[in-house]
Amino acid sequence: MKILIAEDDPVSRRLLEATLGKWGYEVTSTSNGTDAWEVLAAPQAPKLAILDWMMPEMDGVEVCRRVRGRPDQGPLHILLLTARGRKEDVIAGLGAGADDYITKPFDQEELRARVQVGVRIVELQTTLAARVQELEEALVRVRQLRGLLPICSYCKKIRDDRNYWQQVEQYVSTHSEVQFSHGICPECYSKVVEPQLDEAARVQGVNRAPVKKRRGGAQ
Repeated sequence: MKILIAEDDPVSRRLLEATLGKWGYEVTSTSNGTDAWEVLAAPQAPKLAILDWMMPEMDGVEVCRRVRGRPDQGPLHILLLTARGRKEDVIAGLGAGADDYITKPFDQEELRARVQVGVRIVELQTTLAARVQELEEALVRVRQLRGLLPICSYCKKIRDDRNYWQQVEQYVSTHSEVQFSHGICPECYSKVVEPQLDEAARVQGVNRAPVKKRRGGAQ
């Protein structure tokens, strides 16, 4: 997973880069808040960010506010890195949109645990977003079967949006996951099948015994 580090102190930044790289993460680094915001606003942005609270040009809290204010924001876990340990500061950071925080100087094992939590949350959010998209696409397919359908008065074929005429079952199968099992309704059996059987029996010179129709139509 890609992780963004935004830290203006070069020693802390290199330590974070080396530590996260050792754990197998792909790291992108910036030294100020403006560059961090540009990275997070770009396509294919990292899904986890470690932002220093105090940075030149734009601090980590302001980066959080801007990121959370985007209407198209995808899954992103933000970890604030700060020397401020007061409860008021923690509340301010979380209120701006940070998901977690860690105080400096940081403990490597604590950092590792918090990063792993962030990775799990991002993966769950990504999976959920994919499931929601699948559901929305399914609903679109269902809605395609609603409304006015142009159907031939004689052969009962349906005209699609490309002006092609299709059998009803072919059209429905194309726009849904419905599978058809064909049968004969009682009305069609009486009007269509029985006259054909009678005609076949007359040609062969035999008397046809009436067939007892099952409830719901002949199969």
